[in-house]
Parts: sequence; C-alpha cells; structure tokens
Amino acid sequence: MKRIGIIGCGKIAQVRHIPELAINSNAQLAGFYNPTTKRAEQMAQKYGGKVYGSIEDLLADSSIDAVVICLANQAHAEVTIQALKAGKDVLCEKPMATTMEDCEAMVKAANQSGKILMIAHNQRLAKAHVRAKELLEKGFIGKVLTFRTTFGHGGPESWSINPGKNTWFFNKQKASLGAMADLGIHKTDLIQYLLGQNIISVSATITTLDKTDATGQLINVDDNAICIYTMENGVIGTMTASWTYYGSEDNSTVLYGTKGIMRIYDNPNYAIQIETKNGEKIYMDVEPIQTNDNQTKSGIIDLFIDTLEQNIDSEISGKNILPAMRAIFAAVQSCQE
Repeated sequence: MKRIGIIGCGKIAQVRHIPELAINSNAQLAGFYNPTTKRAEQMAQKYGGKVYGSIEDLLADSSIDAVVICLANQAHAEVTIQALKAGKDVLCEKPMATTMEDCEAMVKAANQSGKILMIAHNQRLAKAHVRAKELLEKGFIGKVLTFRTTFGHGGPESWSINPGKNTWFFNKQKASLGAMADLGIHKTDLIQYLLGQNIISVSATITTLDKTDATGQLINVDDNAICIYTMENGVIGTMTASWTYYGSEDNSTVLYGTKGIMRIYDNPNYAIQIETKNGEKIYMDVEPIQTNDNQTKSGIIDLFIDTLEQNIDSEISGKNILPAMRAIFAAVQSCQE
C-alpha cells in the first residue's frame, strides 16, 4: 500500500488524479496541500487524509511514500526536485517544466535520489493509441510517410478550477506557454510514441489570435501553435494545438502510409479507421478518447502505482519525456527566430 500526498488540489487533481487514487486498492490518499488551504480541506473531508500547511511539511512526513504534483507549470521543476530530494517518488503533471534546463535537472534529481519520476502523459495510455502503435509496427498501412496530429478545444477558462479570464493558464508568469504547453506537449509526445522516432527538426508558428484576458487585451501566452515536425527517419507532418476550436473538441491523429491511411479518434463512431490502398475500409471500436466534458479513467494513476509497487522504469518516466520537451522548446525557438 502506497501512501500518496497531493500537492495542488486544482481541477486536474479533483477530476482525475484524486478519484483514480481513491479507487486504486494499492494506494491510500494520505495528505493534501494547496496554496488555498480550504481546497485541501475539502479534499481531505471527502477522501480522508491530512491537510498540510506547506509543501515542506508534507515532504517532511516520512509516512508519505510518493506525491502527485498538480501545481501551475512554473512550479513543476522546483517542487519536483524538492520532493525527490526528500525521498519521495513523484508523478508530475505536464508540461514537465518551463525550460529545458529544468527538465534535465528533474531527471538528474531522480537519478541521484534513486526515486521514480513520471510525467502525466496520458495520451500514450489511451487504448486506441496503444492499438494503433501495434498496427503500425505490424506494417498495417505500410511505411508511414506523413501525418497530422491535432488537439484543439475552446480553451481552459471554462474548465479551470477558477473559471473565467483570470485563470492561471492565461498568466505567462505561471504558465510560460499557453496551448502549446497545455495541448501541444501531448501530441508532440504522442507522435514520437506512435512512430517510435524522435523529432529532429521543427518549424513553428506559435501565436495569440483570439483569447483575451479580463481587461479585454490579448492574453500573453499562445492560443494557437502550428508546427511542422521532421522525424529521424524522414517522416514529416504537422502538429496543431489550439484553444480556439469553438465547437467540438478535436483530438485526432491521421497517418498516411504507403499502403493506406490510419485515422485515430477522427471518426466519432470509431476510435480507429483504416482505409487501404485498394479501397477497403476497416473500423475498430476501441474506447473513446477522454475529454474535459467526458472524464474517463486515464490509466496514469494505475501505471504510477504499479511502477512504484514493482520499482520498474515507466514509458512516461521523466527521462522518456525529455525528447518531447526538446521538440517543444525547439518549436518556441523556431517561432522566435
């Protein structure tokens, strides 16, 4: 039984990580910290566990085995390193950190402490993505030549724990990046996972087109990012992240191969749709993708607890997420230059 402390009791913790921990038979919700203490108290009342007045107090409790960090982006690196040095295993929300140097420092701290560091990249665990990777490895659509992967919705301001235009997602000091850090990191990591290849070059436009803050001015983080990625083996494609899809959410990936086309979460009725070169169509009914409006079990917590119990490496370890972070920061550099 692993005793888990929650650092940050915002929306993602409340709708995903905490409920999934509560139903995991090998985990116990042992403690909560939140900058606004009342929110931590509400979680403790609902799930049991102790409320801590500071991160330091929680990390000093030797009965806590591991922590789940759900703070604003800019705090990820500092608190993760602090927790690892305190001897806690860590699951940190994405994005891993706001600079490449901080990402590498987190991995170094995990290596030095001998503790586990995982980053919450749940797209790798979605059943259709796991199945698609198996089919791609078997050559179902031949050699992949190009792709497009997209994650877009209407923005975080209606979903955040404090909904409205004052959300921390719109604050550059706390978030660093906007749609790119919120959504683009998911699809950047996903395409590397699906293809088994790292991104080696990037061309990107990362911009703010429509989102405004409480004063009516354009927010100071991006609401759209469009990137061209080239993979190690020459495959080329686009990654789009957007907070201005004012309709249904788009969380699709399409891969174009020498023997056909694979569409993942592109057809609302079928998670995977394959069109072969000779015109045959194959439909696979796999579990629907998780959305903000349709929260299903992400698999992140189960994988985290299993990893702790078995003391094994994870496919979403900090080390394994570094290539995606390098691509994200390269995209930022591309846009700037």
